[in-house]
Amino acid sequence: MITTLALSVCALTPQNDDPWRDAFTFERVTIPPGIDPQVGGLDTTEDGRLAACFHRGEVLVYDPRSDTWSEFAAGLQEPLGLLVESDTSVLVVQRAELTRLRDTDGDGRADSYETVYDGFGLTGNYHEFAFGPARDYEGNLYVALNTASNGAGIREEIRGAWNPIGVSRDRMTTRGKDWGKNKSAAGRMYARVPWRGWVVKITPEGEAIPFASGFRSPDGIGFDVDGRLLVTDNQGDWLGTSKVHDVREGGFYGHVASLIWRDGWQRNPLDVPVAELDALRTPAMALLPQGELANSPTQPVVVPSDAFGPLTGQTLIGEMNQKTLVRLLPDPVGDVAQGAVIPFLQTDGLGPGNHRLVFTPDGSLWVGKTHLSWAGAEGLLRVRWRGPNAGLFAIRSVRLTKRGFELAFTEAPDEGTRQRIEVRVHTYKYHKAYGSPKVDQHVVRATARTVKRDAIAIAIDIDELRENYVYTITLRGTKSTSGRPLLGDVLYYTLLRRR
Repeated sequence: MITTLALSVCALTPQNDDPWRDAFTFERVTIPPGIDPQVGGLDTTEDGRLAACFHRGEVLVYDPRSDTWSEFAAGLQEPLGLLVESDTSVLVVQRAELTRLRDTDGDGRADSYETVYDGFGLTGNYHEFAFGPARDYEGNLYVALNTASNGAGIREEIRGAWNPIGVSRDRMTTRGKDWGKNKSAAGRMYARVPWRGWVVKITPEGEAIPFASGFRSPDGIGFDVDGRLLVTDNQGDWLGTSKVHDVREGGFYGHVASLIWRDGWQRNPLDVPVAELDALRTPAMALLPQGELANSPTQPVVVPSDAFGPLTGQTLIGEMNQKTLVRLLPDPVGDVAQGAVIPFLQTDGLGPGNHRLVFTPDGSLWVGKTHLSWAGAEGLLRVRWRGPNAGLFAIRSVRLTKRGFELAFTEAPDEGTRQRIEVRVHTYKYHKAYGSPKVDQHVVRATARTVKRDAIAIAIDIDELRENYVYTITLRGTKSTSGRPLLGDVLYYTLLRRR
């Protein structure tokens, strides 16, 4: 049992050849002994303490001022998301349910474990994770439910109804002698119990509403500054590359397994022509090129004021496999969500495994790490901007124009920037196979010019603007007029609709 334990914070020393460390500091926090240091959820209290849930089921509270940990709760099952409601109440998504943990007697430990929502199915498959919760401005909660993997079968005893479309239950049990040859019958990832592959909304009155479908492994869920519900999903079957979705009620976002739980659906999705499935889906607002920008995107978080200077209000997204975060710059056209993504904190100082993100009131970004038997890392990291004197030269916004793109910077770029710009374009296949190569990849002729009304913006005119393509714009070697290197010198714009 952990009561209070004083530990130590280790600051990572800057390296002269790493411009990210010139602008930010990175400090690792020691996790108490006996705790599996994989962070499943992370949030802050109003006074700047951190609540964190860990892989083996503990919820601990960390006080940065005293560098001490205390235990709030224990005994949870693989908790993968956490939301602080008050100093005495914490919501946690564990494998089987959304739970409210409450300290009713004021001793600093939860003595009430209340089930908020457990109306989704469980088969015992190892891949049936649950993520969240995210809360909207009206107090509704949202959880995202992973699909199961045919890398393993199901248990004899399950929770929830079994949907037999395309495959019977007995063919999928691990004890069934024919499971090995039947395991692909339901698809590489499957959703045979409710509401796998869905985002579910829980109202303040406790009503659960299946909100949106079509997800494979939606490890990241949260709201941006404009109230969009953002959900990240990982490359796999039916996902040519990892994605960020702007999720709206009733939407279908591409992975077909969850379709069997739509009202009135009677067909095996694996038998439906791909063109028909493609017509049903809402394309992702941002595609994250696999192996370049992200492999396993995770939680979105909004940059608050006075944290990272000119990036206030922007959205950062975690990434488990690579030593980077992703910065999202929405650029909607009408009712179509689209925009650009840019690497952020792309440095050894950050490292991989970036699973859960939260800002504390002092402007610090806290990064909880995990690997869950895949690539990644573990532990807790604190990131702080060194402030205006250190500067932060970055692309502030990206806007699609009728002729190409307009890039605005936080500082004026040097004169050579226009000559360094290169634009490439590609798309991906939508199919049941795992992932997709880049399709129709080629260089696009581009001409860059300074925007007359604004010395810190550059317009890029290109020969072709094609819908449903990703435009990769690189600005290698770009510096500001004051000599600062550009932090994030490649961007990826997902063009779904032209202006």
